[in-house]
Amino acid sequence: MPTTSFSSPPTDVGCPIPPNTPHAISVALPTWQDAVDYEEGRERVVSRMLSGYPRFFISKEIQQLMSVYEQKFAKPSESCFLFPSRKTAERCRDYLRRYYESSNPACLRLAEITIVTPDQSKSLIQGNITLHLVLFPKEALSVAKSFWQHTGDGISSRLAERSLNLLQTQFDEQNTKNFNKVSTTRASFCKRYSNGQISNGLNLTYEPKETLSTNISSIDNSIFVEQNFYVEERYGRNLPISFAEKAKLELRRRIANTLRIENISRLTESFEQVIKNVTEDDVFLFPTGMSSIFHAHQFLLTAFPPKKSICFGFTYVDTLKILQKFGPGCYFYGNGLSSDIDEIENLLESGEKILALFCEFPSNPLLKSPDLRRLRILADKYDFPIVVDETIGNFVNVKVFEWADITVSSLTKIFSGDSNVMGGGLILNPQRRYYEELKKVINNEYEDLLWGEDAIFLERNSRTFRERIMKINENTEEICKLLKNNPKVKNIYYPKYVTPDIYLQYKTVKGGFGGLFSITFYSDLAAQQFFDSLVIAKGPSLGTNFTLACPYTILAHYHELDWASRYGVEPGLIRVSVGLEDKNVLLKMFQQSLDAITE
Repeated sequence: MPTTSFSSPPTDVGCPIPPNTPHAISVALPTWQDAVDYEEGRERVVSRMLSGYPRFFISKEIQQLMSVYEQKFAKPSESCFLFPSRKTAERCRDYLRRYYESSNPACLRLAEITIVTPDQSKSLIQGNITLHLVLFPKEALSVAKSFWQHTGDGISSRLAERSLNLLQTQFDEQNTKNFNKVSTTRASFCKRYSNGQISNGLNLTYEPKETLSTNISSIDNSIFVEQNFYVEERYGRNLPISFAEKAKLELRRRIANTLRIENISRLTESFEQVIKNVTEDDVFLFPTGMSSIFHAHQFLLTAFPPKKSICFGFTYVDTLKILQKFGPGCYFYGNGLSSDIDEIENLLESGEKILALFCEFPSNPLLKSPDLRRLRILADKYDFPIVVDETIGNFVNVKVFEWADITVSSLTKIFSGDSNVMGGGLILNPQRRYYEELKKVINNEYEDLLWGEDAIFLERNSRTFRERIMKINENTEEICKLLKNNPKVKNIYYPKYVTPDIYLQYKTVKGGFGGLFSITFYSDLAAQQFFDSLVIAKGPSLGTNFTLACPYTILAHYHELDWASRYGVEPGLIRVSVGLEDKNVLLKMFQQSLDAITE
C-alpha cells in the first residue's frame, strides 16, 4: 500500500499537496477564508501559490517554458499558451475567435516548435519534442485560460519540465566557456533558435528581437527532472521512460480487465460473452479526465449531425461548460430527478432530436445516482448515445458500463491516488448500436496526447487501486455513519443515503459506496468552524490516498452561488474525499471537528 497520510497536514497557504511532491495536483487552502480569497484573487493567497490543480493553475514549469517562447515570438502586447499537438492549438485559436471579440483575426497566431534532443543515445527520452504555440493579445488571456480549463488539453508539467531540461542541455553544450556571462548567454540563446532548431510551420509571423530579457541560464535548475527521475528508478517505483508505450498498453488492459471482471459478477451473461465485451482496443487514454469528456463530445459531433446534448444531473462544472460552449449547446436538467426524465421524454416525444446524453454516476458533489435503465430505454427508442462519467463511483464499485455507449473516467483520481499525475480514459461499449460508427471516427480523429512520463506514473500508481478502493469504501461508510447521527449536521450526501434504491441496482457484488461525500450545516458559521478545525489536507481534487476536503461550492461556483443553490448545491457545502488513514484516527478527527461547532 502507498503512503496514506502525512506526519501533519499541510498548513501553509499555497504549498503543494502532497507536500514536497514534484507535480503535485492539489494545493493547500487550509481555511475557509483562504478559499474565498483565492477565488477573489487576493494577493495574500495568489502570490503564495506554489501549486494548484493543473487545469486551473499553470505550473511553474509551464510558466517558465511559456516565458521562453513569449520572449522569442510574442509582441509586447501578446501572451501565449503551449499545446501538445497542432489540432489542440487550432482548437484553441478557433475558441478564441469565437469568444474573444476582435476586429483583427490576424491577432491570433500559431507556431510549431521542435526541441531537438542533442544526443539521443544518452537521453532519457528518445526523439525530439514538438510543441505548438498559440499567440494572442494579453486582453484575451482569460478566454484562453477558459479553453485550457474546459478541455484539459494543455501540455503537462512533466512535458514542460523535460522541454526545459533539453533546452538547458542544448545551451550547456553550446556555451560551456561563457555560461556565466549574461551578455554571451543572451546572444547564444538567440543564435541557437536562428540555427533552425525551431521550425515555423504554422502561419508564424513575428517581430524578431535582438535580445531576450530572460535567458536560459536563469531557468531554475531545481525543476529539472534528473534527481526526481533517478530517485524513482533507484527504488524501483517506475519503469524507464523508454517503456512509456508499454505502460500505456498496460493501463488500457488494466481498465478493460476491470470492466470485464465487473460484468462477470452479473449472472445474466456467460463468461464467453463477457470476455468479448471490451478489450484494450476499446480503451483510449487522454491527458486529463476532462479531456476524455471533451473528446467524447467532439467525436460525437463528428460522427453525427451536430445537435444539442442533454446534461443530466448537476455534473462537475466543466462538463456542462463543454456541452454549452463547444457545439450547438445543451439542455440542462440539473436536479437529475425522475421528473426530469419525464420532461426529457416529453421533449423527445415532441420530435426534438439530441446528440447525446451526458451524466455522472453518482454525481459530483451531491452523489445522486441517475436511473440508467430508464435513460437507456429512452436512448434506444429515440436514437441517441449515452456518455457516463463513472469517476466518482469508479470501476470497482459500480457496473455502469453496460448501460453506456461511452464511459469516461478521470484516472487522476482514485485510479491513481497519489495526487501527482493527471490522466483520463474513454471506453467504447462494443455491444452498443453506435459502436462501429464511433470506433471509425475515433480511429481517424484520436490523438495520443498523454505524455509518456505521465503514463509511467499512472501505471505505477494504479497497480493497487482495487485494494485501495476497498479500504476507502470501509473508512467512508464509518465516517458517514458518525456524521449522519449528529444533530449539528443538516444534510450528508453519500450514495448510501442519496437515491440508494438506484445506486444499489448498479453496485458490484464486492463494491461499496465510494470514498466521496458532501456535508452541509445549519449556518455558514457552523460550516466554517467545522472545516477550519479539520486536521486533514484541505484543497482541490478528490480520490486521493489521503483524506482531502474543500469548500466545494466556493471553489467551483463562487461567481454563481445563487445559480448553484437552485439545484441544491449550497454555498456552505463541504466535500470530503476519504483516504487510507487508520479508521479510528479519522473518526476521532471528524468528531473533534463536530465538537468545534459552537453554533
